[in-house]
Amino acid sequence: MPTLLWFRRDLRLHDLPALLDAAKDDQEVLACYVLDPRLKASSGSRRLQYLYDSLRELRDGLDGRLLVVEGRAEDCIPALVKKTEATSVHVSGDYFPFGLRRDEAVRESLGEVPLEASGSPYLVSPGRVTKDDGTPYKVFTPFYSAWQAHGWRAPARTGAKTARWIDPADVGGGVDVPAGDAELDHPAGEAAARKAWKAFVSSTLEDYADDRNRPDHDGTSRMSAHLKFGTIHPRTMAADLGGGTGAQAYLRELAFRDFYANVVYSWPDSTWWNWNKNFDRIEVDDDQDAKKRFETWKAGKTGFPIVDAGMRQLAETGFMHNRVRMITASFLVKDLHLPWQWGARWFLEQLTDGDMASNQHGWQWAAGCGTDAAPYFRVFNPTTQGNKFDPDGAYVSRWVPEFGGDDYPEPMVDHAAERIEALRRYEAVR
Repeated sequence: MPTLLWFRRDLRLHDLPALLDAAKDDQEVLACYVLDPRLKASSGSRRLQYLYDSLRELRDGLDGRLLVVEGRAEDCIPALVKKTEATSVHVSGDYFPFGLRRDEAVRESLGEVPLEASGSPYLVSPGRVTKDDGTPYKVFTPFYSAWQAHGWRAPARTGAKTARWIDPADVGGGVDVPAGDAELDHPAGEAAARKAWKAFVSSTLEDYADDRNRPDHDGTSRMSAHLKFGTIHPRTMAADLGGGTGAQAYLRELAFRDFYANVVYSWPDSTWWNWNKNFDRIEVDDDQDAKKRFETWKAGKTGFPIVDAGMRQLAETGFMHNRVRMITASFLVKDLHLPWQWGARWFLEQLTDGDMASNQHGWQWAAGCGTDAAPYFRVFNPTTQGNKFDPDGAYVSRWVPEFGGDDYPEPMVDHAAERIEALRRYEAVR
């Protein structure tokens, strides 16, 4: 009897524990992917393009033996089990609210056929690293220490030859992978992920600790979209990291990714609601004038060069440098006094690497309402930040070529005055 390998956020063939489990008794394996209309509706065009491109590459890596079906997983997966008489369904674990609900619905529909989860998209699966009393960490630094002490497994040795694959033509009912209509500034798929990672390790990792905060430098790995879709596993990456300062700085960023996933797993409603409930009382602007200011921010026409550069980079490429994400987020919530959820939703619509845990809790860090958040009194000065991290103006010049000319707008707010106003509002909810 065959098994099903249901791909989700693990669009790769290397380092895939679920593949080992699906093929462990030399059973034939049907590789499948479910295009859920709910996920399509909630994903921006670039994330969908990345998904489609990665699915095509995965299909090619399997010599065409990937069945793509469209519909709700609780309908599609049991139907495939019935068609193939599969004895089990294998997946990488999902720990986010939507995925947990979906998987529970699939388990219920499958009846006695097990849905078996192996591994996760993280170095350490959410829920594994806890305090001594079993409660989740709320602060990153002690989590990081416990996370390092916990450790993780070596990469799983898997590939296209790990299993005997079923030909989708023998099953039927599949659909073509959509072409998509967006352009990506970096290629998608497992081959691109592995190539990009090797290039980063050999040429950039050594200076990562110093260069990662400089948007005018090519000092980051650009692996976030690959991690989002699982075209590479962080175990594969961690295995290549040595003991240098750059490597340790990079490992710390992988730990932050695990930390925020752990926070969402422990507090699921924190994806859209303040983790710190005191901030439910904070005064925000949400009238028509606020909406106009929001549109100005989205368009990158605030009159603050580093903010505008970041917003235009986002709109044009689907990516924004992480330091600039912090600057633009701080500007929205502390200079414009708008709800962080507005900015988080816009980022999710635009970002190729849009990840529910990292995005939402990055925003809550900036807004001061999340776990381990920035102190309420820390208000980024966009001018100072620009001078510090883009000292020669190379980043701004690339994305805001009219800066310095008559066409560039005046600053839309007085930062010093808005900082005072932000502190007044924050003091009221302390």
